[in-house]
Amino acid sequence: MKTGLCALFLLATAAGPLEAIELTQPGGVLHGYPAMVNLTGKKLGRGEFTQEMQGKLLRIEISYDLNNGHQIVEKASFQQRPEVAQKEWSWQEHNGGTLVRRYAIDFDSGKATAEKREKNGLRHWSEQLKIEPGQTFAGFGFTLALQNLRDRLHKGEAITLKAVGFMPKPRVVPVKLSYHGVDRMSMSERVLRGEHFMVQAEIPAVLKLFIKISDTSIWLTPPPSSFLRYEGPLAEPTEQVVRVDLTSGGESGRARPVDKQ
Repeated sequence: MKTGLCALFLLATAAGPLEAIELTQPGGVLHGYPAMVNLTGKKLGRGEFTQEMQGKLLRIEISYDLNNGHQIVEKASFQQRPEVAQKEWSWQEHNGGTLVRRYAIDFDSGKATAEKREKNGLRHWSEQLKIEPGQTFAGFGFTLALQNLRDRLHKGEAITLKAVGFMPKPRVVPVKLSYHGVDRMSMSERVLRGEHFMVQAEIPAVLKLFIKISDTSIWLTPPPSSFLRYEGPLAEPTEQVVRVDLTSGGESGRARPVDKQ
């Protein structure tokens, strides 16, 4: 059965030529303090976000302190010209100074690695992935892609990109990006409006009988678009769904559609 599932997953990764993502919203220097909560709004940890230009690359780092020495750090870099493309991505989790898991991908070479602590110790994976330059993203890369695809998605276009995922073995799967209207949500004692976008894995229906992959929702502020909220798996696509708010403190309420009237 395991072999059959792998074959179905590989079939799902087949896709035709994809278009380059035109830079419509250049990234600059940003510094923020997001909050990670569960879907009921209970605080899980506090974070710090930095974004800056280093030479020709836009670099981001997001760290979360989940208390008691439990920490998560995500790093990524991107080129913005001549087209938007992700260059690197890594995500690692430590608990009390001990590595729990680490994922990394070099988009130029296609080399992806994973480490995860299991009952018998730290297990390792290494894969050579087929990367479509400028069309394959991971982690925060999809927020950047959405910012630059916003106008096309807002007009009703559904766009297929590719995602690097870890289960924990690295692999590539096509994902569909779509726009789902304007929502309002409570955050840090304010009610904010955000444009709701979804990132959904495109896998065969029969594969969904064996594994559950959660959709990812990302909310951006009205133009000029910037990150507002994330709801999706913590890291691996089959695990706990968390919420990340742009700002910490106060209530974190469920997003609800704005009355179209």
